[in-house]
Amino acid sequence: MTDAVLFDARPDGIAVITINRPDARNVLGREVREGLFAAWERFEADGGLRVAILTAAGDKAFCAGGDLKEMAELKLTVPPRGMFPVPGDNVEVTKPTIAAVNGVAFAGGWLLAQSCDLCVASTAARFAITEVKVGRGSPWAAPLIHMIPQRIMMEIVLTGKPITAQRAYEIGLVNRLAEPERLLDEALVLAAEIIEGAPLSVMAGKETVMLATEMGRTAALRAARHVWERAYRSADAQEGPRAFAEKRKPEWRGE
Repeated sequence: MTDAVLFDARPDGIAVITINRPDARNVLGREVREGLFAAWERFEADGGLRVAILTAAGDKAFCAGGDLKEMAELKLTVPPRGMFPVPGDNVEVTKPTIAAVNGVAFAGGWLLAQSCDLCVASTAARFAITEVKVGRGSPWAAPLIHMIPQRIMMEIVLTGKPITAQRAYEIGLVNRLAEPERLLDEALVLAAEIIEGAPLSVMAGKETVMLATEMGRTAALRAARHVWERAYRSADAQEGPRAFAEKRKPEWRGE
């Protein structure tokens, strides 16, 4: 991993991944892409880390998208599926992820925020799918239909015009808003709330939500029952009720 992406493995089980190219508006150049692939792989492999926060350096841009200069030099046509790191698509991340959007999230920046499970945004942030402005494409936006209403998505994709953080919150793209100086703190609060839950239950909960977006009602119910089997049979499933009965905080083992 290069200094283009920083990785902070905190002792509380939270990983903070920071895109560190503020002078270049944190665009998805080669070094940033490679750094993000490495960061997600490290987070997934580390059993001591339970939630990841993806953010960026500076106060102007979370990520302004792909590196258009690089695309021009490469004469890029259809991007290879493995070009951009997208959790849930070409990167396996089974644990919860939070985008902490500190500035503009345009094109690939929107993609990064969208691919995280949850999103906390600075009140100064702006979001846009700008590909129509430069003749590029946004096939990655397809899952967005499960997050926001169809006609709002249509306007965002067809016009390429930015929306404010407040508007992103109103349409359901953003979970929480924070003043710029409080952004990471708010994301850490959300991460800590997740960590309070039993690890296996949290992971099964995430998978259940993903299954429900991809399947019909009956198929999702059947698949979810299978997903939750491990959590039900775990030591934590006994520890939770026992701790409640004994009026103490549960001690999760993740097994």
